[in-house]
Amino acid sequence: MAEPRARKVVLTEDEMPTRWYNILHDLPTPPPPPLHPGTGQPVGPEDLAPLFPMDLILQEVSGEQYIDIPEEVLDVYRLWRPSPLIRAYGLERVLGTKTRIYYKYEGASPAGSHKPNTAVPQAYYNKKAGITKLTTETGAGQWGTALSFACAQFGMTCEIWQVRASYDGKPYRKVMIETLGGVIHPSPSTLTASGRAILEQDPHSTGSLGIAISEAVEVAAQSPDANYALGSVLNHVMLHQTIIGEEALLQFEHFEDWPDLVVGCAGGGSNLAGLTFPFFRERWLNNRKVVIRGVEPASCPSLTQGTYAYDFGDTAGMTPLMKMHTLGHDFIPDPIHAGGLRYHGMSPLVSHLYETKEMEAVAKTQRECFDAGVLFARAEGIIPAPESTHAIAEAVRAAKAEEHGSILIGLSGHGLIDLGAYQAYLAGELTDHTWADDELKKSVADALTRLPAIPA
Repeated sequence: MAEPRARKVVLTEDEMPTRWYNILHDLPTPPPPPLHPGTGQPVGPEDLAPLFPMDLILQEVSGEQYIDIPEEVLDVYRLWRPSPLIRAYGLERVLGTKTRIYYKYEGASPAGSHKPNTAVPQAYYNKKAGITKLTTETGAGQWGTALSFACAQFGMTCEIWQVRASYDGKPYRKVMIETLGGVIHPSPSTLTASGRAILEQDPHSTGSLGIAISEAVEVAAQSPDANYALGSVLNHVMLHQTIIGEEALLQFEHFEDWPDLVVGCAGGGSNLAGLTFPFFRERWLNNRKVVIRGVEPASCPSLTQGTYAYDFGDTAGMTPLMKMHTLGHDFIPDPIHAGGLRYHGMSPLVSHLYETKEMEAVAKTQRECFDAGVLFARAEGIIPAPESTHAIAEAVRAAKAEEHGSILIGLSGHGLIDLGAYQAYLAGELTDHTWADDELKKSVADALTRLPAIPA
């Protein structure tokens, strides 16, 4: 009789990490600071106060290595955390590989993705500060769903602008958000000056996360009782997501294994950062060897084809200027089904790690990713979110080549609200879109020429 093999490790509630890891403490070189677009000087807490509560602002700039998770947040986390780390025996068998493949599965959360890991603390800290309403943007809808859920936990209202391409293509996201208590609009909309300006230029605009951010920020800035919440990019969002990687480290101890390659999908950076930042710490402080790789869509390749420069986080230019890999703040990506990865810029922290060659990045077309997603679903029984298929596709490629002994995939969520995308794939209706370097360089150059002067 064959010796039994562990299929998954699920930590007990008592083993769940009670601190978030702040990578700023251990970075070999500090990242460039965000700048005020009016003065060109580093942004201070007072510049962020109109949009964020002070607790989150302090986390954004904190140099502490760890930040305690409030008990009220842990109590909500316990609805689905700790999340499982699963050995993909089925996928290994189908691939015929000797490589050990694991996936950290975030799809068991109430929203079906990793997004509640930051939505819950953001709602908590805003409620604590007396805020009664949060506004936000959402691409594929995972973030809007997560923030609606989080606001419901703390008795707050939530208003969301969803990128038009995803709003039209994923109707059940709207139903899910409204069921959880959120109010949702397609973006660009006629409800804001920034949305109306876009529609005047292009009445049929499919939207972008940059446009939706502008609309949500505009509405939040007009009310003293409302704040804005961002689902990716900013330091405090990356911080909250590190509970993913911290759990994974504990779970690999139970497996008595270690991943040689950690791979996650990359849009704004929150899933990738949450999974990988604790592994960077282990590499830097404990000399543990690990390759870390982000996978982005070929139709929105901010890391692999973008420019590392200061740019706005939104289309209308309401946010601070952030040093990041960008395609230009007015870039409109192709309306692929991985709506959560359709953002013009990458997290400043992730961008800094890529720029300093601490991590790698690749871009993939959506058909290759859906090939891998369907393969994974048939082998493991989980239909992955379109975003997650990017990480799976790279892991499949690496496992076939047996480049690494062990691979960890960040499975950021399930695709049960994305079955329309799988329907299109199975019907052979998906198309791929890539960019020539000169096209993107022109897009970025045009956007950057309209930025305020930045001091040398």
